[in-house]
Amino acid sequence: MTVSTSARRARVRVTGAASTAVRPVLEAQRRPARVLAAFPAGVYLEVRTEAEPSVIAVITGEATRLPNSVLLAGPLPAVTVGDDASVGDRVIDLGPLSLSVRRWWDPAPPLGRLDPALLDDGLPKDPPGAGLAGNGAVDMLASSCAKGWLLGAVTAAEQLVGLGPGLTPSGDDVLAGLLVTLRHLGVAAGCGRAVWLADWLAATVTFDARTRTTPISATLLHCAARGEASPEVIAVLRGVAGRQPLEPALRRQALEPALRRPALEPARRQALESALRRLHRLGHTSGADLAQGIAIGVAAVRSLSGVR
Repeated sequence: MTVSTSARRARVRVTGAASTAVRPVLEAQRRPARVLAAFPAGVYLEVRTEAEPSVIAVITGEATRLPNSVLLAGPLPAVTVGDDASVGDRVIDLGPLSLSVRRWWDPAPPLGRLDPALLDDGLPKDPPGAGLAGNGAVDMLASSCAKGWLLGAVTAAEQLVGLGPGLTPSGDDVLAGLLVTLRHLGVAAGCGRAVWLADWLAATVTFDARTRTTPISATLLHCAARGEASPEVIAVLRGVAGRQPLEPALRRQALEPALRRPALEPARRQALESALRRLHRLGHTSGADLAQGIAIGVAAVRSLSGVR
């Protein structure tokens, strides 16, 4: 990191790693942007474009890595709402900050092939802290997805977009968790009906998201529609699929032919529960709401795959 000084304000130049979700916006021609919100560990930046995502999160390593994030290689200087900003040509100019993107990271890493019968279906449908626990639209969404009933799922999804307070309303978080789960597990399990359902729900919730919810939440819905999510969400999906990394000793045992799956189940369950705890720490209710959407998606993939 280098710092240059001028007569008006110190300029901080850093490099960063950006999500491939925001690559089209970052590699496009330079255009103006505005600061939506500023926190010590991150800034939400809205780019004036018709393309999605329209909001980029510029963050330090202490913040939650959203799927639309650019991770700084250094500290974040003081930035305030109203500071001049522009994005493009792989550069973000933001107040005193000049950020050059040098690396990329994938917010939608594939799970690989799996047997839908082996998916862990023990996730609570109404996790503690969920903002919409017991909500009729959530219940309708869950039952419709499990049956593959498109009209019911779409009707419930339309009721949930933008429902709840905050930067990311609970309804949007539930839908985001569901979309990511249907797409990732549907592809991994070879369940075409789950992917088909994800496509229709994605089209429904993103159609007019900009006018029905907050800019950051609309962006995250567009990301979820493509299967892009934070590492905490992906970790839970890997745990559900039994793909979370095990402790070194258990990894060695897993290679032994004599070891059968039942012997590994407690360790796999522990890995999933650890991932769920990390997810639940996100936001006030966001983590629990995302977990609720994941649980609905897991149950749907199992049901649509014919698992009894």
